[in-house]
Amino acid sequence: MVKSPTKPLTLEEFLKLPETKPSSEYINGQIIQKPMPQGKHSITQGELVSAINAVVKPQKIALAFPELRCTFGGRSIVPDIAVFAWERIPIDERGDVANVFKAHPDWTIEILSPDQSQMKVTGNILHCLKHGTRLGWLIDPEERSVLVYPPKQQPELLQEEEEIIPVPDLVSELQLTVGQLFGWLKL
Repeated sequence: MVKSPTKPLTLEEFLKLPETKPSSEYINGQIIQKPMPQGKHSITQGELVSAINAVVKPQKIALAFPELRCTFGGRSIVPDIAVFAWERIPIDERGDVANVFKAHPDWTIEILSPDQSQMKVTGNILHCLKHGTRLGWLIDPEERSVLVYPPKQQPELLQEEEEIIPVPDLVSELQLTVGQLFGWLKL
């Protein structure tokens, strides 16, 4: 859903607005509300955040955040999962994780919802890669496929159950196949 204000808002004005549920993003001067996550999206997101953090959090390598607002390069987006290298996680004056992330994630993961524009989501992944993100994933639960976006390379489409999905070097210990990823959808 695109909200068209009578007068275009700046990024700074957008960031002062109250948060919406589901989240809204600021892309190319427009406010675009993300669709409400549904079952396949939610289970995939939850399991993937847990799987990533199980590998990287104990060693303080990185941290996966669900639905984290990231503001950089003139956009304010909310990837389904944003993974930050440990040393890049913003902290506040008490040493806690900061509330505001004015930086690109090291790894951005989007999970396509049934009514979501694949072009908008792909645009956000490409924006992240342009600003320093190491890898992007676009997961399509309905098609049981993953588009992997390495920086400055052609995307790779993975659909075979035994294919290992490439991960960024900072989480190289994570081994996940297409079959394992979509196996989380089964009860």
